[in-house]
Amino acid sequence: MKRRNALKGMAIAGISLNSLPGFGTVNPHKTNKNMWNNTKFTGLLGIQYPIVQGPFGGGLSSVALTAAVSNAGGLGSFGGQPYSAKEIIETSAAIRKATDKPFNINLWVNDRDRRLAEFDSEDYKKLTDLFTPYFKELDLPIPERPTNLGAKFEDQLEAIYEVRPAVFSFVYGIPSEDILEKCRSLGIKTVGAATTVDEAIALEKAGVDAIVATGCEAGGHRVSFLRSAEDSLTGTFALIPQVADNVKIPVIAAGGIADVRGVKAALALGADAVQMGTAFLATNQSNATQDHKDKLFSEEGKDTVLTKVFTGRLARGLRNRLTEELKDSQHLMAPYPLQGKFMGHLKAYPATEGSNSAFRSYWSGQSASLLKFRDAGELMLSIINEMNKA
Repeated sequence: MKRRNALKGMAIAGISLNSLPGFGTVNPHKTNKNMWNNTKFTGLLGIQYPIVQGPFGGGLSSVALTAAVSNAGGLGSFGGQPYSAKEIIETSAAIRKATDKPFNINLWVNDRDRRLAEFDSEDYKKLTDLFTPYFKELDLPIPERPTNLGAKFEDQLEAIYEVRPAVFSFVYGIPSEDILEKCRSLGIKTVGAATTVDEAIALEKAGVDAIVATGCEAGGHRVSFLRSAEDSLTGTFALIPQVADNVKIPVIAAGGIADVRGVKAALALGADAVQMGTAFLATNQSNATQDHKDKLFSEEGKDTVLTKVFTGRLARGLRNRLTEELKDSQHLMAPYPLQGKFMGHLKAYPATEGSNSAFRSYWSGQSASLLKFRDAGELMLSIINEMNKA
């Protein structure tokens, strides 16, 4: 009785119980401090664990990886960026054969750079002149300007409406109000990507269901849309608490998270889930080439760089000969997706088995030196077990 009266008196006096020994701060995202996986994000989707597999573009995603993560209780993802609507529909059918759990399909809202219309024949000649020595070294012909620039976001959306994945995630912008409303009417949860606090606020105002807050440590493309990628390079663990303080919808932390320590840190800073890219890219189930996976586990995995060489948009990957020799010529790269199509003729992007590794794109985040697992299931189990112990 005395203790209760004393506590009541302190509360009246304005003294916070959280400041006293034995009274820890309560995380509002958890209903029980021992239930680390009971977050706003797992509640939103009805999944068991707040672990999202990063969706890989460039053909690096696979049905096997998406299903493995979803079957383990997380959210498996598939990057639909390079595929037609028909291919996305076929892929989704294959995923549903491999898992009955929720999964995510990811697309790019802005899939054509505005600068494409201004990139004329003279600009293309400067590009070919720059790369001529590399084509000659590989005994490959200099390509004519590519005209087939791949699938368009507007057409790919039809697959999203037909497939109705549990989650439709997107990068490089915000879909129109009509698109978001259509997804809501079909029961599809929407998840947008933010590299700054302002982008996160814009996504919430648009009515998306959750936000991936992605720091500059992340591998692959920097998916900024309000300012340039070069001006949107906040680190993950500086970005997460700022986003969490400014939005009410679930926040998914991404960038540099590869083991249980990153998961703990992200959740402690206010995230409701984590998205892991490089750690899953390195597993046997991903569609990355074997030498790509091996490099992630090697000394080379410690050294990444931001470059426009491979696609015309800023992206993080392993440092190699092309990124070094052309680092001062990035202003000559073609706009997206023209640069990527051009690099395909050099067999540099997307990466393929048997091409020259000195020229090939190897996407990676800054956490590759932390990698331990080559199996997606083992990676999931390790994180889950360690978090349960904690």
